[in-house]
Amino acid sequence: MTTLDTNAPLDTGANKLYFAAWRWHFYAGLFVIPFLTMLALTGMAMLWIAWIDGRDGERTGVVPQDAVSAISVQADAAVQAVPDGTLIQYVAPRTPDVAALFRVDHGDEATMVAVDPYTATVIDTFPRRSGWYDFADNLHGNLMLGVTGDRMLETAASLAMVLIATGLYMWWPRGTGWRAALLPTLTCGRGLWKSLHGVVGIWISLILVFFLISGLSWAGIWGGKMVQAWSQFPAEKWDAVPLSDDTHASMNHARREVPWALELTPMPVSGSAAGVAGVTAPLVTLDTVGALAREIGFDARYQLNLPQSATGVWTISRDSMSTDSTDPTSDRTVHIDQYTGNILADVRYEDYSLAGKAMAVGIALHMGTLGLWSVLANTVVCLSVLFLCVSSVVLWWKRRPAGANRLAAPPFPRELPLWQGAVLVGLGVSMAFPMAGIALLTVLALDVFILSRLPQLRRVLT
Repeated sequence: MTTLDTNAPLDTGANKLYFAAWRWHFYAGLFVIPFLTMLALTGMAMLWIAWIDGRDGERTGVVPQDAVSAISVQADAAVQAVPDGTLIQYVAPRTPDVAALFRVDHGDEATMVAVDPYTATVIDTFPRRSGWYDFADNLHGNLMLGVTGDRMLETAASLAMVLIATGLYMWWPRGTGWRAALLPTLTCGRGLWKSLHGVVGIWISLILVFFLISGLSWAGIWGGKMVQAWSQFPAEKWDAVPLSDDTHASMNHARREVPWALELTPMPVSGSAAGVAGVTAPLVTLDTVGALAREIGFDARYQLNLPQSATGVWTISRDSMSTDSTDPTSDRTVHIDQYTGNILADVRYEDYSLAGKAMAVGIALHMGTLGLWSVLANTVVCLSVLFLCVSSVVLWWKRRPAGANRLAAPPFPRELPLWQGAVLVGLGVSMAFPMAGIALLTVLALDVFILSRLPQLRRVLT
């Protein structure tokens, strides 16, 4: 490690704070940049794969005809395409010119079957969650490393908050006016790169904070242990409905598909006289439940999960996170008793807590599922993040001491004013984002006890 020498004065408190912020910006960037680059690339890939081809083959085309086959007839064709398979789920077509989808499981293998809804002919079969979208999604979610990858990404996203805060502090105009902060200065060399880096950074800083916060809500510690635990949907709103020991999270498969506000809420169970009138036909079947879905307002694409046990329920759902719609305020989950056909629960966006509503909208914005405009907007954000990562490396390369092949960290001021305030800020960040706190303490210990002593050690050795 070499420490960068600079001609900038260090005798004022403001300059000392600036160089302290610069040093932390540098260290946070060392860890964060590779992860931000990966997240931007995989996020952009998922945006366009989902828009062009769909995540689960839901854009498989068919020729519209006058009459649609019964859902049960389509389901029989799908099950026959997977020998000894069990029907798990039906996904209604989004538009009249696309196929219906059926999930059929055989053992631990889940297969998606695309069926022409008019002729009940199987068009295609493919393993569920095995396409390019899912490859990018697995990288984006946990680096394909499970819990370890989740913790690494949570640390990176938390430290990115430090990166944004220190970057804004350094780029904030001090007597130069806002024009230089908001518009690039067209110079040459490192000055141009610095201006572009700062301008792009200040423009997307709040947007990037939003993406980091909404992304962290999926993380294991900050999202699962801290935020979501305070914001679950209150099951007591379901009047006198028997509840299972299982939660809605049990309906997730491979990726999170259940609305964030419902994951920790217990599932209702079948086998009682509870609920309100739903299916009025003599038998509760795939066809009659599908008809009920249309009657109660599930138009276009929706998902219908079949009961898989003696106490299981039929579940009709639509949410923007699963790309069922482009309007998160239309999210809805309905549970139906498999014996009586009664509606046991009808949960809508209006029933979510404030945090649940914020997450429903936030996740849709994060994933770009609000239509083409959100795909394009998120693409601009991803490209901006990639530019910040590339330009930061270019700036380091141009700033490093001549002939140095090692890292060149900005100098640490010997006397830092208002250090108590810096400690309070660090404690605040640590409490809000535990993984960032662990990382900050680790880097601080490394900086104080090892890196700051290297010059003395070199003098002793030489």
